[in-house]
Amino acid sequence: MAEFRLPKNSKIRKGQYFKAEGAKNIQKFKIYRWNPDDGENPRTDTFEIDMDNCGPMVLDALNKIKDEIDSTLTFRRSCREGICGSCAMNISGTNTLACTISIAKLKSKEIAIYPLPHMDVVKDLVPDLTHFYAQYASIKPWMQTDSVPLPDSERRQSIEDREKLDGLYECILCACCQTSCPSYWWNGDRYLGPAVLLQSYRWLADSRDEHTGERLEDLEDPFKVYRCHTIMNCANTCPKGLNPGKAIAEIKKMITERHAL
Repeated sequence: MAEFRLPKNSKIRKGQYFKAEGAKNIQKFKIYRWNPDDGENPRTDTFEIDMDNCGPMVLDALNKIKDEIDSTLTFRRSCREGICGSCAMNISGTNTLACTISIAKLKSKEIAIYPLPHMDVVKDLVPDLTHFYAQYASIKPWMQTDSVPLPDSERRQSIEDREKLDGLYECILCACCQTSCPSYWWNGDRYLGPAVLLQSYRWLADSRDEHTGERLEDLEDPFKVYRCHTIMNCANTCPKGLNPGKAIAEIKKMITERHAL
C-alpha cells in the first residue's frame, strides 16, 4: 500500500461527504485533501458523482467536482491526452494519469485518489516536483557535441541508430515510475530514480551525442544508479508502457564496459 508524506504531528481528520441527490448511476470518489494555509490536518473527502452526466475518465470526474461541487479542489491537468504528464496521481493504489484511466476499468464502488506517494504535497493532489526536476536537470538532458556541423545541415543518424531511441524519447516525465520505486522512496536525495535515469540513457543511446564518457563519469556513484534493485515497479506503472528498468540495466552495462577497456 502506498505511503504518503504528511505534515509533522498530523493525523487524518474526518472529511466531508458530498451526496449526488436524485442520481441513479453513482460513483464514489474518496479524495485526499490538504491545504497548507488553513492550519488543519489532512483529510479525505468523499464525492458522489452522477455518471450519467460525467465523462468516462477519472480526470472528467475531477473536473466535474471542481466545476460543480467544490472549486477549492486542487490538482494539475493540461493536455487531457496522456501527453503532458501533469495529472499524474495515485488512483486506486496505482500511480497513473487521471486523463487516461477509465472509471469503468477500475471497477470499484469507491475510487481512492491521492497525490503521488513519497513526495511533499503542495496542496490536495499536487506534489512538489522541485527535487525531481532538479535531478532531471542534473543529467544535462540535451545534445552535447564538440564537432561543428556542416553548414545548412542537420546532425544525421542511421535508421538503425534512430530505432535505439524507441522506448526512451516517449517519456513524458510524469514521475509515476519515480514515485513507485521503493529505492527512490528511501534514497531519493541521492538516487536519481527510474524516470531520470531513463532520460539519461536516452542521450547515452543517441549516436549524435559526443559526451558519452562525461555522462557516464557523472553517473559513477554508489547511489545515482546502483540503488536500482530491478524491482520493476517502474515498468509496471508507466502509463506510456516504457521500461525504465531496462534502461538502467543498459547504463550499468555501459559503465562496466567502459572500465573493461
